[in-house]
Amino acid sequence: MYEKINEPLSIRGLKLKNRIIFAPTTMGLSEEEYLERLGIIAAGGAAMLVIGDVPVLRHSLFAKSLYSTKGFEFYRRVTEVIHKNGAKACAQLHVSDSDIKGMLRYVPGMLMKRITPDRLRELMNERTGPYITGIPESKIGKITASFGDAAVLAGKAGFDMIQVHGDRMCGSFSSSVFNHRTDSYGASAANRAKFACECIAAVRQALPDMPVEYKLAVRQENPHYGNAGILVEELPVFLPLLEKAGVDSYHVALADHSSLSDTIPPKSHPYFSGEGCFLKYCDEVKKYSSLPVCAVGGLTNPDFVEEQLTRSRIDYAAMSRQLIADPEWPNKTAGKNQDKIRFCVRCNRECLGGMMEHRGVHCIYDKKKEDVQ
Repeated sequence: MYEKINEPLSIRGLKLKNRIIFAPTTMGLSEEEYLERLGIIAAGGAAMLVIGDVPVLRHSLFAKSLYSTKGFEFYRRVTEVIHKNGAKACAQLHVSDSDIKGMLRYVPGMLMKRITPDRLRELMNERTGPYITGIPESKIGKITASFGDAAVLAGKAGFDMIQVHGDRMCGSFSSSVFNHRTDSYGASAANRAKFACECIAAVRQALPDMPVEYKLAVRQENPHYGNAGILVEELPVFLPLLEKAGVDSYHVALADHSSLSDTIPPKSHPYFSGEGCFLKYCDEVKKYSSLPVCAVGGLTNPDFVEEQLTRSRIDYAAMSRQLIADPEWPNKTAGKNQDKIRFCVRCNRECLGGMMEHRGVHCIYDKKKEDVQ
């Protein structure tokens, strides 16, 4: 019934067994819980799992470093668990665009709970523009080159694909909202694309045969959603440059640096409430590129996903909340249990809510299981 969902896809020689991947997700779980969750999702039939926010710099406050013995071993265990359960592994490489030193002034307010997490996010976004605009040009080359160094380590750790995170620093350099530079990295759309292109080129030069996906963060006006990333109107400028740098496929999503409930929209969202809520951005990318396009955002119904794939509106689909709600979604579409899929209702209570409340990402279905026990 779901032939297109279960059709293999090849990206620069990497064969995905079907068209469903697990989107990069901040889990907030202990290391062992996290590895167990990855194993369950991989065993559920997803073709590939994207491991989010793998830092390219040697020192990171919020994620394990590929450069340290402990960090490298962690990522090796991640790929081992994923491969053991029949899926491919992709490392999402990124550099934070947070002005960490500038944020120190807010620490007392956070500790005294005078600054809420939502307000802290707003304050961080307010500092992004000055931070990006003020990075010395001499430092930029070192940052972009580090993508190649990190990619080599990721390959040694067992990752099958690299995703360059087009939000975070790549997205902020791309955005006229944040990038007010007047040198070769700012002003025009082509100049604002330069940082991301150098990151991609560094990966391509370091690993010529490695598939490289770019998380393409798209923002829009009227109404305004997203602050980092690329305006739809700028896609004709950006896409040829990204592809010349070495991109093999696109993972298309709404740009970040606004409310998390915009980039991870609940069913009640005033603008992104529908199934496949970011698909219109994929439509725009398809106008200017022949590369494979991956959709993400509010994808739950296999009939709907099958239709988009059959129409070639997209080439593969990424899911996070749906595969947390039911890791067996891919296997069920390929077997006889299609009527037993546990659908994500996009309530954001235990997934986004659990992350924001530092309880880790879970699902309301998990809660129901506990109640039964």
